[in-house]
Amino acid sequence: MHRYLIVAVLAFCFGCASTTPLDNSARSSAPGSFVQLSQGMVHYSLDGPEDGEAVVLVHGFSTPMFIWERTVPALTDAGFRVLTYDLYGRGYSDRPDVKYNEELFDSQLEELLEALDIQEPVNLLGLSMGGAIVTIFTARHPEKVRRTGMIAPAGFPVKIPFTAKLVRIPGLGDFLMSVMGDRTIRKSAAKSFYDQSQVEPFLAKFDEQMKYKGYKRAILRTLKEFNLNDQEEAFKAVGSLGKPVLLIWGENDQTVPYEHHEKVMAAIPQTQFHSIEKAAHVPHYEKNGVVSPIIVGFFED
Repeated sequence: MHRYLIVAVLAFCFGCASTTPLDNSARSSAPGSFVQLSQGMVHYSLDGPEDGEAVVLVHGFSTPMFIWERTVPALTDAGFRVLTYDLYGRGYSDRPDVKYNEELFDSQLEELLEALDIQEPVNLLGLSMGGAIVTIFTARHPEKVRRTGMIAPAGFPVKIPFTAKLVRIPGLGDFLMSVMGDRTIRKSAAKSFYDQSQVEPFLAKFDEQMKYKGYKRAILRTLKEFNLNDQEEAFKAVGSLGKPVLLIWGENDQTVPYEHHEKVMAAIPQTQFHSIEKAAHVPHYEKNGVVSPIIVGFFED
């Protein structure tokens, strides 16, 4: 009896996996635009005056580009041309069957700039994993970058939770992601906030991408294939360039330790650091009135 109950529960859990295809019909209601790159279709939005200096905003591990919706208006009002986009595997961008490593996301950004004919050096701002991506991009393509900003960037060693270790095991990871993925990812996203009153409205938008086939596979493969805990050399390379660097961190961050700001500043001595009180992993989102002026001021300077 117990064996059949377990089988039934597991069948139900697998049935909860994301199965909706991400096709033209699904994308028809999405805001913004789409462009075909070498690894698939990419969802993006380009806002602000056409002659404005370009600012590219790169989101993090699991949350798509809507995470910048409170930041974009401040930048466009200041005269910047702002590019936001969904990383491969997230939002409305394709979920290609490739390695989700540094090379994938670096080439995605490089190809996107080329496809949109953005030729002048850009300003970059990355959140969490996006912070690692913009750091790597700056280190590899310094001629394409004016200034680099980071919000709670990944890239230095963190304590890996037990469940994260389990999902790295071949075969078991796919099973666990099918059974526990939705709940685990949502719980992690909710921890991004200090102000818990903002969690439910945020999750209502966050959940949209989770229904599309390939999202959880992309999350799992990124966890396995992108070395998010060992990018110190890229940070040091950026430090050696001498380009202006902005660092913002919420003092109550439970995702990437607040104390890591010291490691970033040691690697990049020219860092301009701003600590945000009563904010967690997404200070630009929950404390927009405080953080947006800092961001605008940095790129205007």
